[in-house]
Amino acid sequence: MQDFDSNDPKNIAAMQHVRGLLEYIGEDTNREGLLETPKRVLAAFGEYFSGYNEDPREHLEKTFEEACGYDEMVLVSDIDVHSHCEHHLAPFVGKAHVAYIPDGRVVGLSKLARVVDVYARRLQVQEKLTMQIANVIEEVLQPKGVAVIIQCRHFCMCHRGVRKPYAWTTTSKLSGAFMNNPSSRLELFKLISMDKE
Repeated sequence: MQDFDSNDPKNIAAMQHVRGLLEYIGEDTNREGLLETPKRVLAAFGEYFSGYNEDPREHLEKTFEEACGYDEMVLVSDIDVHSHCEHHLAPFVGKAHVAYIPDGRVVGLSKLARVVDVYARRLQVQEKLTMQIANVIEEVLQPKGVAVIIQCRHFCMCHRGVRKPYAWTTTSKLSGAFMNNPSSRLELFKLISMDKE
């Protein structure tokens, strides 16, 4: 782990907790293959949960008003989602489809993917993740409508418990024109389904 301070009391305590979990499952924490595991786990957690150190609003604040009055749907589909459920610390992975209808302000396309990443890199439940992404876009851009649809496979359901590895969970949050205008909603679903053909 770059810039990892082995003498930091917080890091020492966290590594001891990892060792405790390894011992709990019956491992010998002194064997060669596990000696560096606590440090590696902390480094991995630093990546998995880096979203706690970011403000998603910052990614949406720089907008372009030179989009020639563009006021039709903007859709970024199939954004990779890698997150961890807050109930079991198990991964869930899938795709997010994020759309909005501008009302004078257009944001860079990559910024929508960055917003997804910021919230996904926190402990989550998929329903909350969907709401958070939609809410921050609505709050910062104040568009005519926002739509967020997320489809994921949850390892806590695939590899333990009910063990349904092919089950997908879909959540959605629609607002404004996507909620009130059937033609906008139909266009959204058609464009998303085109990606699957």
